[in-house]
Amino acid sequence: ICITINHCINAYIDINTTSGVVRGQTIYGLNASIDQFLGIPYAEPPIGRLRFAKPVPIATPLQDIIDGSKTKYACIQPISADYERIYGNVAQSEDCLVLNIWSPYRPHNNTQLALKPVMFWIHGGSLTVGSVYERTTHYMWFNGAVLAANGVVVVTVNYRLGPFGFTYGGADETAPGNAGFYDQLLALKWVKENIHLFGGDKNLVTLFGHSAGSWSVSAHILSPLSRGLFRRAIMQSGALLWDKRRGIVNKLEPLSAAKQMATELNCTSDNNNEWLQCLRGVGADQLRDVTKGHIFPIQEGTEFLSELAIDAFNDGHFNPGVDIIAGVARRDGSNLAHDSIPYLSGNITMDTFKLLVQGVGAVFPDINVTAVCDYYLSGVDTGSSDALKVAFYEFFGDLLVKCPTYVFARQYDQLSPKSRVYFYEQSYQSRNAWLWGCVGPQMGVCHGADQEFVWGVPLVYPNTFTDTDRQFARYVTKMWTDFAKTGVPDANWPQIINNDDDITGVKDLNPINPNRFVNIITIADAKNTKPSDACSLQVPSELVPC
Repeated sequence: ICITINHCINAYIDINTTSGVVRGQTIYGLNASIDQFLGIPYAEPPIGRLRFAKPVPIATPLQDIIDGSKTKYACIQPISADYERIYGNVAQSEDCLVLNIWSPYRPHNNTQLALKPVMFWIHGGSLTVGSVYERTTHYMWFNGAVLAANGVVVVTVNYRLGPFGFTYGGADETAPGNAGFYDQLLALKWVKENIHLFGGDKNLVTLFGHSAGSWSVSAHILSPLSRGLFRRAIMQSGALLWDKRRGIVNKLEPLSAAKQMATELNCTSDNNNEWLQCLRGVGADQLRDVTKGHIFPIQEGTEFLSELAIDAFNDGHFNPGVDIIAGVARRDGSNLAHDSIPYLSGNITMDTFKLLVQGVGAVFPDINVTAVCDYYLSGVDTGSSDALKVAFYEFFGDLLVKCPTYVFARQYDQLSPKSRVYFYEQSYQSRNAWLWGCVGPQMGVCHGADQEFVWGVPLVYPNTFTDTDRQFARYVTKMWTDFAKTGVPDANWPQIINNDDDITGVKDLNPINPNRFVNIITIADAKNTKPSDACSLQVPSELVPC
């Protein structure tokens, strides 16, 4: 079995890595030959005593040849009916710390060829679901062959999720929290040590990710442990810059969640070591199933993330000199809200709208419900359920995605003057948007609309898409790979902060008018010099100077 663009060439490539000898395969399509290596382990299996712990590098290379022609397992995760409907039945295992590599074909492993830029993908899924092997009934999402055909080496990585990746054991160092981030970090170190063997330049790595993958990219921009492991970053709809002066959680909350999980699994003890040891003995399926509905989020105050993003920027504790593309979908909050709030599946009223905002305030307690209603309902027909839903989608998207992403990018540009920072808002999606929940005009261009274009899916499965879709996929894949090569995605795309009074610095990402630039009214004022009233409701106004 192999993942192909068109078909597999009957040619195998053996690469001797620190993990062992990996046997890959050459595939062909889109007028390019690509070397493909699937399921390379980059860490010891995180099982038994290593459950919840930082990943451990492979000490002794595997003796058997690693079969790089076959996909491996997704990490353990809950599978909802909707997820299974979209992505199918995903094979899972706790032994899941693998990465995939696609690289431009090199005849007979010719080491004299110039090394190529590397693009390192981190998948999304709220840090609880997802994998590098996600596929619909129609196509695989994260097939790196199309990007590699543009002259880059592509790496995609699995990392631990939910309780397996983010259980925090308090004072017990064997469960430090953020294990999923440490997985990503170890994979980056593996790339640093091995990617030249695949034709990649270890000094020219671009991180890119969507949603929780984009949060992860922003975390690596902030983390001192990731310094020197990458040079550029692409943040697609997400950043660690949250409500006022609050992170997602403080350290007490994940500890409380872990102990609640232990109680439900009869692993109670006042001794940290005992209840964690008990949890390590619980079956993976039990651990997964009992934590449905529990949140195992990231926290500040750890070795990986020592402080909130706000404080890290204020204190200068971030990795400077990184070129960044950041961006959002025009209605990033629509499917996110619809999938997570049952009330939105039916008609809503003005009273429902207020209750929904108050409910969000349980997680973000500094939200001023009156101010939010005044802002988002201005000019809205409050007697129309559809109009109220659209207004709530706008609020939800600004809060969770658009404002954090925009302000993170802009603040970084202010504080890292040698960096090139670009921003976009995507205003186009394909006719297949229903696959990720974009159904009906109220949804608009929603969360995930960029995925199939970034990965060139319309070029791999042309009959499922329109000519415009295919044109847009060529445009986006070229911009993303050009950015990985040079730090400039498009000569006509100005940086987020620029000296042209006629340009906002926010690119309207669409195939109809690719050189159009927009004001994102819910993000910034017309000159893009400060957050609008909307973002000042969500993030500290002092972050972006007027």
